Amino acid sequence: MTTTPVMEEIDVSLASQPSRTKLNVVYEWLTTVDHKKIGLMYIAYALAFLIVAGIEAMLIRIQLAIPNNHFVSPQVFNQLFTMHGTTMVFFVGMPILFGFGNYLIPLMIGARDMAFPRLNAFSFWISAFGGLLLYFSYFGASGLYAAGSAPDVGWFAYAPLTEKVFSPGHSTDYWTLAVFLSGVGSIGTALNIVTTTLCMRCKGMTMGRMPLLVWLYLVMSGLVFVAVSPLTAAQIMLTMDRYLGSHFFDTQAGGSAVLWMHFFWIFGHPEVYVLVLPAFAFANEIIPVFSRKAIFGYPAMVAASVGIGFISLGVWAHHMFTVGMGAGANTFFVFATMVISVPTGIKIFNWLATLWGGRIYFTVPMMFSVAFLFQFLISGLTGIMLSVAPFDWQLGNSYFVVAHFHYVLVGAILFMIFGAFYYWYPKVTGRMMNERLGKWHFWVFLIGFHLTFDLMHIPGILGMPRRVYTYEAGRGWETLNFLVGVGAIFQAAGILIFVYNMVRSYSRGKEAGHDPWDAWTLEWATTSPPPAYNFAIEPTVNSRRPLWDLKHPEDPDSDYEQ
Repeated sequence: MTTTPVMEEIDVSLASQPSRTKLNVVYEWLTTVDHKKIGLMYIAYALAFLIVAGIEAMLIRIQLAIPNNHFVSPQVFNQLFTMHGTTMVFFVGMPILFGFGNYLIPLMIGARDMAFPRLNAFSFWISAFGGLLLYFSYFGASGLYAAGSAPDVGWFAYAPLTEKVFSPGHSTDYWTLAVFLSGVGSIGTALNIVTTTLCMRCKGMTMGRMPLLVWLYLVMSGLVFVAVSPLTAAQIMLTMDRYLGSHFFDTQAGGSAVLWMHFFWIFGHPEVYVLVLPAFAFANEIIPVFSRKAIFGYPAMVAASVGIGFISLGVWAHHMFTVGMGAGANTFFVFATMVISVPTGIKIFNWLATLWGGRIYFTVPMMFSVAFLFQFLISGLTGIMLSVAPFDWQLGNSYFVVAHFHYVLVGAILFMIFGAFYYWYPKVTGRMMNERLGKWHFWVFLIGFHLTFDLMHIPGILGMPRRVYTYEAGRGWETLNFLVGVGAIFQAAGILIFVYNMVRSYSRGKEAGHDPWDAWTLEWATTSPPPAYNFAIEPTVNSRRPLWDLKHPEDPDSDYEQ
């Protein structure tokens, strides 16, 4: 059979189509303003940095596994410590939670996109560039250091360590610019979430009918405005100290190192709630669905969330009890820290009341949620212990605080992030994650978490200081530190199972359908994955559980809010 020139042209066109399609796909993702794609890019970017930060944590634990270890040099240890903390807070925690918010909020309120799509894309890309800039430091001129110009002043960058005389070269500049860019992106995303929530809800969705997830993201975004802005300003002040001759934090020229601590922690402690409020939000959606009950005490949950947002702005200096602020300041921050446990306790009791009497289904998302409840309770109790100034004076600079902090960040936040992945993965991909692999992930990671962070409290009580490069033998810390390192290996194995499950399920997972969990919020009312426009017709809602009420009119709780 002979071919004509026209057929040859068609054959050539078809042969080149796949490569053009791949380029088009890449171009679409790089230039997209679709909230769903931007949300997924946030999540993918954060997961990549989670792996990097996990590797850094493993190197730290190897160094501390035995006394008098020289696995890495002191300079490299300081760099690992700085990069791990900075990465986990600024380039894992915030981006992954903003990613979920970007993806879910418009779907949950019946909108077609975020209020400012171009600002949304800009916020992502400037945050992403901040993370990449931080790691460009490894390729800087090495000078005296074995790992380039990577920052080595701690993720808190206390003055006067960051002044030019103590931190020559550009290592601190990389940290300052990276955190500054992350702050700009975070503020832009927070502005988008607030505007979208207040102005773009569908017909019938009053503030009293919004999903609790949307409420908590609204409070979280308000905290970002108030908490991230001082830190962003502090980066400008530090840069002026280093290059323009100002002396904000230069103690030798009349500046104040304590001023930097105030600037950092007025960001740093509300930041804990910036991260934990979305974890609460995930629990508020997952626990009722798998308890087959409406959330207990919706108004109390909203009030508690708003209360946490306000009170969290007045507790920052409990990180500074050992600075010597004086009895008056210490007393105020002791009181504020204890008061914030009240709205937090309301949430725990409401989750337990939702579980009580429910028809509980122990799916993988629910397993992570139940573990979260227990672990967040423990972290809250140790937090109350540290709110007592004399107790904090003894343990504030020990590994007890490191254990408490990670109980919040890993035991509460990361566990609920995993639960959210298993819950919303079918919506994003149209396929279910493998339940058996999910349970393996849960149990391996749970064992590793408790082996690491339960035991880490004990060396702190025995006097092991935080931020130490190594330690002498015979102090009773050796076996505990070795077991903590073993627990870190279990956690790493759990994360590898999770990543494998995600990749495998994308192509081989069971088809999910539009609503595999028999849920009730609006994101489950559209296809899985959702179309670019989300909803062909703007939804109209009459209750807090619009999809459930439509599917189950026989439920006695149906339309209870009308």
